[in-house]
Amino acid sequence: MELPPFLGRNAAELLDRQAARQGEKPLLIWRPAEGEPEVYSYTAFAQETRAYAAGMARIGVKAGDAVVIHLDNHPILLLAWFACARLGAIAVTTNTRATREELTYFVKHSGAVGVITSASYAGLLSERPATCRWIVSVDSTDLPDVHPVETLKDDPGGCPESSSAPEAPCSVMYTSGTTARPKGVVWTHANVLWAARANATHFGLTPEDRCLVFLPLFHAVALSWNFLGSLHSGGVVVLMPRFSATRFWDVAVAHMCTWANMVGFTLQAVSGLPDPASHSFRTWVCAGDLQAVRSRWGIRTIGAFGMTEMISQPLSSDLHHPGPEGAMGRTNPGYRVDLRREDGRPASAGEVASLWIKGLPGVTIFQGYLHDPQATAEAFDPEGWFCTGDQVIATPDGHAFYAGRAKDMLKVGAENVAALEIEQVILQVPGVREVAVVGLPDRMLDEVPVAFVVIDGNPEEALESIRANCLQRLSDFKRPRSLHVVSELPKGLLDKVLKRELREQAVELASAEIGQGENRK
Repeated sequence: MELPPFLGRNAAELLDRQAARQGEKPLLIWRPAEGEPEVYSYTAFAQETRAYAAGMARIGVKAGDAVVIHLDNHPILLLAWFACARLGAIAVTTNTRATREELTYFVKHSGAVGVITSASYAGLLSERPATCRWIVSVDSTDLPDVHPVETLKDDPGGCPESSSAPEAPCSVMYTSGTTARPKGVVWTHANVLWAARANATHFGLTPEDRCLVFLPLFHAVALSWNFLGSLHSGGVVVLMPRFSATRFWDVAVAHMCTWANMVGFTLQAVSGLPDPASHSFRTWVCAGDLQAVRSRWGIRTIGAFGMTEMISQPLSSDLHHPGPEGAMGRTNPGYRVDLRREDGRPASAGEVASLWIKGLPGVTIFQGYLHDPQATAEAFDPEGWFCTGDQVIATPDGHAFYAGRAKDMLKVGAENVAALEIEQVILQVPGVREVAVVGLPDRMLDEVPVAFVVIDGNPEEALESIRANCLQRLSDFKRPRSLHVVSELPKGLLDKVLKRELREQAVELASAEIGQGENRK
């Protein structure tokens, strides 16, 4: 008899098992920007997910149906996510910075039967696909055909028993790749269970830990690393609507938070704040053992690398045996890591190399891209290795350091952005003959997009149209921070645009603008 991973288990079973063990212990503490905290015990949280599952079942949501959850951080995002898991439905979490066109694409491409959102975003769905039968909002709105989220709730006793197999799809997150449209990354129930266990193990979590969550739950770090890891360990999640420099230490200290995920922007922001008299943090997940963080706050930092397709962390630091400062860590069990040169040959220690990862599809790595078998096949080589699009440098003893994204991918804050997606939006503007988008280094956001355009006709009119088209069709973090009109793009063999030269030009132009600004002062 074969015993596959997580046999007979699913995401809802994990929640119920922990609710039976932890009972009235807090699982989720919601800290809204205004008002009093809301506390959900393990038992209450599980019961609420049953109520939402019962209500969704009553209006016809069934196994295999997709439900878009388009929300900023909010308890209902998590409650609805687990309610979908109980029904065998697929929770589709989407980026709330999406434009009307992007959100419509998410709903249409996923085939969603309904949308759970807020009043501030519901208006973006005025032209939703016919397959989308209902929209509910977590707050009040006068928009027609948008109902209160409470209409989804019913008697928890009417919740169907969860019967999803581990290999069944559980959720979808849309992520930017090198294509013009985001791809839907499918996580199975086994992926969710793996994430919960692996994250708790990699970060050394115990029932005594309290995680401060301010990164968006529609991304893998907050949902998988933070929430699922805490759920598996029996810990507590303290949830904020978003990162707030003015509230960070107050909330962390009040709830005795012991760990959090930090990114470059949040580290910069916290560094500029007065230090609290005391705090309970023991670990920040960001980069390997940063001396500045350890010296100032007494907090040990650990490195980690992950992406939506990888579910958890293929590489991370050892909590008890930290590696070099700034390292992402070493290869974790459940994954294989390969570093390759541009020509595909194995890279040596010290070289900038492409990062390839191999795992077990549907368990340690994603199952595939939603409704896109071609993109799924193209993401892997013939031996099943996945190309991450990231570049790293490794030491002889296996510590990996992040060296940046591949040349046609940008890292804007915590968001991956495809240069091609921006280029295609700009190319739709009349008068634009050619365009190339590159990343400009940025102190707070890692890098920001800038565009070089070749224009036939009136440059001012074309630039105005480009800005308008980007405003309408691209999320704010995807919009070019500057537009540079050039007579031609630098090209090499086979007419290939030399983006390395454009990146150098972007830095020079930005430096010149800063210098002019200082002279004007």
